[in-house]
Amino acid sequence: MYKVFAFIGTGNMGGALARAARQAVPGENILLANRTPQKAEALARELGARAVDNAEAAARADYLFLGVKPQMMAGMLSGVRDALAAREAPCVLVTMAAGLSIAKIRELAGGDYPVIRIMPNLPVAVGKGMVLCCVDGVGDEQMKCFCDAMAGAGLMGFVDEGQIDAASAVAGCGPAYAAMLVEGLADGGVACGLPRADAQRFAAQMLLGTAAMLLEKGMHPGALKDAVCSPGGTTIQGVRALEARGFRSAAMESVIAAYEKTLALAGK
Repeated sequence: MYKVFAFIGTGNMGGALARAARQAVPGENILLANRTPQKAEALARELGARAVDNAEAAARADYLFLGVKPQMMAGMLSGVRDALAAREAPCVLVTMAAGLSIAKIRELAGGDYPVIRIMPNLPVAVGKGMVLCCVDGVGDEQMKCFCDAMAGAGLMGFVDEGQIDAASAVAGCGPAYAAMLVEGLADGGVACGLPRADAQRFAAQMLLGTAAMLLEKGMHPGALKDAVCSPGGTTIQGVRALEARGFRSAAMESVIAAYEKTLALAGK
């Protein structure tokens, strides 16, 4: 029997995860709630799901996705505490709020509930995302059901909670850096005479293929780079230009800056 997956918050990320779940879960087992009901209703029509209010979502879900901004979490959970407490069996709370620990979610929800804390990135919208997870109080069967339902979102990665902020600085913020790289390469192509649309498509496909090689073949990035760089060839000159401008150092600093900002927002 299929479990019930409920989503409070159907914005970009909540909606993307609901669409991913719909690939494995029947529409009648997906409940959608949103501060603007019309948004939940529109997504419900798309997925063949049901639009509900927050209290019904909390009362009926086996997995309750908390897809609201961190600053809105306390107010939202205070409104469903009674519904959660009245249940015969607890649901799994799935939080995607940056900076809010599992312990904090339990405190705000008013109970020692099983919690899956996730940090998904934007490419979950096309099924190629990275969903970082840390877990507490969740059984093996519950985790299998969750992972099966989320398979359509992309790759799952499990980390200790103490590492999730660092992992998110790489995988969560990284699509912005990757997009900047594609944009920069496309600009270079345009400068060399390529049409803009072609240059962007070539750069994006290159990035997709490179990532697939690293993941599927288990290659070290340095080995892939060396494989492309022929002695006295064109690529090594491009690598030289990147290194002269601190390319790898800039990438490292971007991750560290994002990580430090996350800690500051969490008051750490």
